[in-house]
Amino acid sequence: MITKRFLLALALLLSLMAVSVNAQEYRTAIGARFGFPFSASFKHFISDPGAVELFAGFRGWTFYRWFNVGGMYQHHFPIESVAGLKWYVGGGASVYFWSYDDAWLGPNRYSSTSFGVMGVVGLDYKFADLPLNLSVDWVPTFFIGDGYFSGFGGGYGALSARYTLR
Repeated sequence: MITKRFLLALALLLSLMAVSVNAQEYRTAIGARFGFPFSASFKHFISDPGAVELFAGFRGWTFYRWFNVGGMYQHHFPIESVAGLKWYVGGGASVYFWSYDDAWLGPNRYSSTSFGVMGVVGLDYKFADLPLNLSVDWVPTFFIGDGYFSGFGGGYGALSARYTLR
């Protein structure tokens, strides 16, 4: 199911691409992934089409929190009709540290560690005249852990903004 946030992020990315159509390539970028979870992001191209993205993120609710670190490989394909725009596909892995503390309803405290096997598909755009890279992606994840913290999660992804270091 495509969420409203994903459609909004895609519309924002497409509208920003219309502003600048003469893009240049970049090799390394650092910034943030505004999604689930909110994460710091470091992306580096190891070959012309191949990039590695490393990230660390946090997400929390009233009683429930997680911290994760991970990385993924992304293989990029140019979209010839728009300079600087590429689509990518890939995968990766992540480790999640979960914590549940429901002190209001009783002494229910639980913490766990699980692993995530991720797929990724997205769009990546580099502005020509700005040291800015934007991307939007979907990251379906299969969690391997115990109990509540295992199974498939299809609602993950992000709109990313990164400063390009060249």
